[in-house]
Amino acid sequence: MFEHILDLLVTLVGRFGAMMAIGLFVLTLSPLGKLGVNRRPEKKYRIMLAVLFGMLGIMGTYSGDIVFDSYANLRGVYVITGGLLGGPIVGFGAGLIAGGHRLLIDIGGFSSIPCGLATFLEGIIAGYVSTHLKGNNLNWRAALFVGLGGETMHQLMVLTMAKPFDQAVALVKVIALPMIAVNTFGAVLFVQTLHLLFEYRSKRDSSRISQIMAIANKTVSHLRSGLDEASARETARIIWERVPVAAVDIASNTRVLAHLGIGDDHHLSGEPLRTKATKEVLLSGEPVFLRSKEAIGCDAPNCPLSSAIIVPMRKGDRIVGCLKFYGTDGIPLHSTHFELAKGLAGLFSTQLELQDIQTKNQLLAKAEIRRLQTQINPHFLFNALNTIGAFCRTKPERARSLLSELAMYMRRNLDAGDGFAPIGSELEQVRSYLEIEQARFGDRVKSEWNLDDGVENIEVPTLIIQPLVENSVKHGILGRDEGGTISIRIGQDNGLVHVHIQDDGVGMDEATLWSVLHSKNEFSGDDHIGVRNCNQRLEQIYGPSHMLSIVSYPGKGTSVSFTIPHSESAAA
Repeated sequence: MFEHILDLLVTLVGRFGAMMAIGLFVLTLSPLGKLGVNRRPEKKYRIMLAVLFGMLGIMGTYSGDIVFDSYANLRGVYVITGGLLGGPIVGFGAGLIAGGHRLLIDIGGFSSIPCGLATFLEGIIAGYVSTHLKGNNLNWRAALFVGLGGETMHQLMVLTMAKPFDQAVALVKVIALPMIAVNTFGAVLFVQTLHLLFEYRSKRDSSRISQIMAIANKTVSHLRSGLDEASARETARIIWERVPVAAVDIASNTRVLAHLGIGDDHHLSGEPLRTKATKEVLLSGEPVFLRSKEAIGCDAPNCPLSSAIIVPMRKGDRIVGCLKFYGTDGIPLHSTHFELAKGLAGLFSTQLELQDIQTKNQLLAKAEIRRLQTQINPHFLFNALNTIGAFCRTKPERARSLLSELAMYMRRNLDAGDGFAPIGSELEQVRSYLEIEQARFGDRVKSEWNLDDGVENIEVPTLIIQPLVENSVKHGILGRDEGGTISIRIGQDNGLVHVHIQDDGVGMDEATLWSVLHSKNEFSGDDHIGVRNCNQRLEQIYGPSHMLSIVSYPGKGTSVSFTIPHSESAAA
């Protein structure tokens, strides 16, 4: 009998190795392969995974060996792994499929009912255990205990439910040790292998994101001026120094703007496009990964470039150029390069869209208008761009929403002069500003709003509220590690519009408060120019009684308020 047990153990171990290779191959080709180690499959994938692990369980039945008119099998490995990975739905489905198949192929067999039922219960137990594993459902210890317990239960069910009893005893004597050992340690090995695989992919994706953001941070200052030969050359250089490819190329719709690396003897800056593939991408707007010289279509007969990744760059709905990675036989391109190129091209497109907004700002050359506008802090733009860029890959809808908010914020800044606008319009700009800052700083920036009915239609001087809110955020609540809350209250009383902006930030001492309102260095780069402009305009338009009233205490926050005559604001 010992020889039979040993032979069966060796057989199951050998077949498990082949089955595990098949399972890993299928899983890595499925959408599941993109998950991180701490993420469960999305609901839309769970049925698919239940079927997948159920089919693997069926294969586990056939990969076993027939012993005494029953099957010594490997079903438990895949049903347990599926339940731990995907949770109750996957465990239930996989157990039902694999266990139901075991029952159907041997209807009336003396061990078909306990074997099929045990497989089903193993899937349910594994799924239940998965819901109690916090942080990492692919836990080898959980696989060990579920496998050991489930397979022991399997053998006990055969002993108690299979008839005749003496045949059940003879079967369990042969299959118990091999099945418990191989299914238990097989589940442990399968689960741990998936854990390491997903952990590696998560780290690789994190590294790729970090690489993209590092490149974006370096290139943003160059692309702010638009896409031309100078900005393209610096951008290509930054990428070339950080990405191991044969060549980096940036092109406009008609010509090469920059080419660094192999092939720079004929892919020259300023010359017309040479490759057929680039022209096709500019027309189609679809990124491509080409793996042959013929597909690239360079008109130079001895061009050494043998593979290419070409990704279009957009400004709104319009294609303005493309980013290209080239490879050679000695420096091949891979799918990771393709994902990197698409990520960079998306960020560059965002930067180019923001460049249009910045161009409008640069055209406003009159010093008086710049004084009356709140400072457009380049660090705010830079950080807003980085924030939008970070969301481009993970939450593209959020990135587009923030881009719209930034456009609204900038448009209000650029269009503002010495005129008047409804309070509702002014508050739209405030909301856009706060939306961007809340995306950057999360719960550190909170806001409360309290508006009387009808105040949105009252006209006030443009850019009279937003600079005060921005000042409270920058110099008030962000001075505290935990952040704070901006409270905006606007009401009407006795013919006056009352505007009150309060924060619970770091506050100011008397000397700082005096400098905020009275410093004459308005073009020295002082951060409080916007507040002084608001104060000066209120005095010029409505008189000294309507100037800013600021109350502040160190460590307790700041309160800024002013009033506007309702009749005058409406008439303006």
